Amino acid sequence: MPKGKGGSSQGGGTGRGRGSGGPLKGQRRGQGAGRSGAGGTCVCPQCGEQLPHEMGRPCFETVCPKCGTAMARNR
Repeated sequence: MPKGKGGSSQGGGTGRGRGSGGPLKGQRRGQGAGRSGAGGTCVCPQCGEQLPHEMGRPCFETVCPKCGTAMARNR
């Protein structure tokens, strides 16, 4: 480090982002891209059976108790 300069290694120069940090265009705050969130139901595309959606488990991993088909998400 040259003599006479301060010991700070942080620069206040250009290149620092100043984005708003808000949601992306078309999204509401707290809504991730491609995420359905809590609530809703899982519905069987074969027979129409409905089950409440379990948070953390995608509907397609749930098997219909009536016919054995993979369930689908219904908001």
